[in-house]
Amino acid sequence: MERRKFIRSAALGTAAGAVLTGCGSQSGDAPAVQTDTPMLRWRLASSFARSLDTIYRAAEVMSERVSQLTNGRFTIRVYPAGEMVPAFEVLESVQKGTVQMGHSAGYYYIGKNLAFVFETTVPFGLNARQFNSWVYEGGGLEILRELFADYGVLNYPGGNTGAQMGGWFNREINSLLDLRGLSMRIPGLGGRVMDRLGVTVQQIPGGEIYPALERGAIDAAEWVGPYDDEKLGFNQVANYYYYPGWWEPGANLSFFVNQQAMQELPSSYQAALEVAMAEANQYMLAKYDALNPPAFQRILESNIELRVFPKDVMDAAYSASEELLQEGRTDPGFAQVHDSFLAWRRDSDDWIHTAEYALFSYMHERTQARGRLRHSECPKNQVREKDQEDQTYDLNSYKRDDSPID
Repeated sequence: MERRKFIRSAALGTAAGAVLTGCGSQSGDAPAVQTDTPMLRWRLASSFARSLDTIYRAAEVMSERVSQLTNGRFTIRVYPAGEMVPAFEVLESVQKGTVQMGHSAGYYYIGKNLAFVFETTVPFGLNARQFNSWVYEGGGLEILRELFADYGVLNYPGGNTGAQMGGWFNREINSLLDLRGLSMRIPGLGGRVMDRLGVTVQQIPGGEIYPALERGAIDAAEWVGPYDDEKLGFNQVANYYYYPGWWEPGANLSFFVNQQAMQELPSSYQAALEVAMAEANQYMLAKYDALNPPAFQRILESNIELRVFPKDVMDAAYSASEELLQEGRTDPGFAQVHDSFLAWRRDSDDWIHTAEYALFSYMHERTQARGRLRHSECPKNQVREKDQEDQTYDLNSYKRDDSPID
């Protein structure tokens, strides 16, 4: 661990120093860069539509900061999904050098390497804070980099959605049996879990989910949470809003950078790019945490019925998730990432549960006692009494056996 910290600190210190040595005082407060730095124009392909203004915007935040830090000498143009590269071909386009950068999600590419799922999120896995601590301080990034090195790509955290909702359904899910035959848009390992539970799984870009739901081409879909879901209009074409999003407890998006292109950048530009990507990573989660609460209240006040997944669905999903993760361990690369992930989660879960979960639970009870909206008191009875009395469960009880598999 200390060796990793030394290497990372040395690298960041060298890069930062390269930026600072190129900075000076001009006529105003704007930073200056070395006069011999080249004018460079990069292209970034996003997996997300421009209308998804929080996820897509993260790439623009990064691009704007790079331009500011280099006095406009290094600029990155962001292209929305489909404009230059199809949504699910971003990684390949970066690998080939069609574009120098991409903004996407690792779990879109588990067909190439199942271990890529850890680069985004796994069912019942890490939340956003835990993920950032794992990749930045727990050796997670170094391990994941080994996977992407085979593709000539460097991966960087590029924003986190936080815990997601369970999605929009056009029919009720009262038990595990109700999932059979359901057609649902859901990517990643969560999609493979749903497949094992009898769901017909489809992978559809965010901008195409609404028409698919409206036409009845799919019966259900998940995206992120209240703000995006409302913006995309899912509340207009589906009646039931389910939670929790057990498959995405903290979905990390990533910047993919062509390794050769990064190596060819002046050191000051490399530093500017790394700083800008880190800022975009922080931006996305903060933005969602600001936008989701009011959007959630608007949805609660509408005709939508808010439902909790039945316990037998949660139990079956948990078991199927475990099976898939254990099956993946036959690949040494997957097992290496999995071991690191499990060890970090075990210690982190113990700490967060002790320090924060108990306090948050108590505070939530007190908030309700002061008159905050209870689910059982939602307008139009969005959460049924049966859900509250018979189907409730403690999510904290879903703890996996973290012991390594022989």
